[in-house]
Amino acid sequence: MAKDVRERMVVGATKLLASKGLQATSFSEVIELTETPRGSIYHHFPGGKDELVLAALDEAERRMLDAISAAGQVSAETVLQAVVEVWRDLLSTTEVTTGCAAVAVTVATDNEALLDASAHVFETWTERLTDLFTEAGLEAETARSFASTVLATVEGAVVIARAKRSLEAYDQSVALLGILLKALKA
Repeated sequence: MAKDVRERMVVGATKLLASKGLQATSFSEVIELTETPRGSIYHHFPGGKDELVLAALDEAERRMLDAISAAGQVSAETVLQAVVEVWRDLLSTTEVTTGCAAVAVTVATDNEALLDASAHVFETWTERLTDLFTEAGLEAETARSFASTVLATVEGAVVIARAKRSLEAYDQSVALLGILLKALKA
C-alpha cells in the first residue's frame, strides 16, 4: 500500500507539472489531487519538493519510453507517428491544457539537479528514438539528428499549442516532420 501511495503521488505530481508548471506543483496540490494523507508526502519524499519533482521526471521519462517502444521495430514512419500521437492525444484529451513535465521544470528553475534530470529525460528519449530510427533503416548520424529534430519540434509545438489553446500549430509542425522523414529516406 505504501508503494501505491508513493506511486499515486508521483503520477499526480507529473500531471501537475505538465498542466500547472513547477511553481504551482506544491505538496498541497499533490495531496489534493491524489487524495493521499499529508503525512505520506513527508514520509515518501523526505528530500522535499525537489525529490518529488525528480521522481515525477522519472515517471514522465518512463511513460514516453513506453509509448515510443510500443511502436516496435517497424518503420520510421510508424515510430514518428507514435511520438506525434502520444502528444496529440494528450493535448486533445486535456483540451490543450497539458504539456511536458520536463519542459515545465526546465523553464522554471535554475536548480542544477532538476535541470540535469530534465536534460536526462530529453537525452533518454532522443537515444531511444535514435535506436528505433536506426533499426528502421536510417543511418546512425541521420537517425540521431532526426530524433533530436522530432523532439524539439514536438516539444515546441506542444508549448505553442498550449499558448494558443489550439492544435493548429501542433498539427502543422508535426506534418512537416513527415515530409522531412520522406526526404531523409530518399
